[in-house]
Amino acid sequence: MTAPYFVEILARNGDVLHRHKVAALPIRLGRSYDNDIILDDAHSAASHAIVDVDEHGQLLLRDLGSKNGTVYQGRRETSVALGGDTVVRLGHTRLRVRAADFPVAAEVADTTMHAWEGAAPASIGLVLIAAFSCMETWLSDVEPFALIRYLLVLASSLAAGLLWAGVWALANRLFGSHARLGRHLFILGGGLAVVGVWRASSAVLAYAWSAESLTRYGNLVTLAIACGMLFFHLTTIKPHHPRRFVIATWIMLVGGAGLMLMTNLQSSGRAADELYMSVLLPPEVRQSEDRSVDQFMGNAGKLKADIDAARTRAVKDGTADADDDEGAD
Repeated sequence: MTAPYFVEILARNGDVLHRHKVAALPIRLGRSYDNDIILDDAHSAASHAIVDVDEHGQLLLRDLGSKNGTVYQGRRETSVALGGDTVVRLGHTRLRVRAADFPVAAEVADTTMHAWEGAAPASIGLVLIAAFSCMETWLSDVEPFALIRYLLVLASSLAAGLLWAGVWALANRLFGSHARLGRHLFILGGGLAVVGVWRASSAVLAYAWSAESLTRYGNLVTLAIACGMLFFHLTTIKPHHPRRFVIATWIMLVGGAGLMLMTNLQSSGRAADELYMSVLLPPEVRQSEDRSVDQFMGNAGKLKADIDAARTRAVKDGTADADDDEGAD
């Protein structure tokens, strides 16, 4: 190990908060001002520890009798042999020591798309948010056109989008390097646009080919799109940890889907969101084979017979229960 040496103060997630260069050993650590590295930590001692080499030339950290001690891998130690990746805790301060010849990892490919920043993605995101909110209002509008209603919807949706993206941008600034408000706005707008396209296309396909599952379980797809949005928000903040974010979003998707299905079962006795298709389109859109009136009447008669049989059984069961109650009296 060759001089100089670098003492790195670490955050809880392992990121380097501060890096101090020391020309030679030994390195004294503590709160007092005569130390080589001053720890701004009330839980560390005035003279907490010292770093030097042992008889084998290995870096060694020795605790100097501090009250809260030196902790390595969850255990309090009086001395710890230091490798370049050895992390110890002095009080509440996590640190490691590396020499100048410590090998660094290979350069990570830059996937942050620095060109896709600023006004361009922000403007596109705001336009997509506005288009989604106005389209949703227009599709559900059953009243005469009123401009003020659409303006209110537009203003509220843009304000909500800016608030959502602003929260993610704040997190990006705290845990990343830049706020990237424009990119978070684009992620939100893009996600809403995909949701709008899915709702429209699934309604058309379900009506045209009688694919009712597209509408009965369409909210599960909407939930998957929302989880995808969260994944892109998270990878914008921390682009070097995609695998853990994939796992987290899959857990949210599976848990959310389970809750949705159980809620439907509890409230209506079926897992589907809707019993019938809620969107009716012109007959020209239909592509599936038409059913005759006789088929319809036959199915209706079978349904009526099943309902009558169920009512008859319910009446008989109720009469039997009443007779049992009278016998008991």
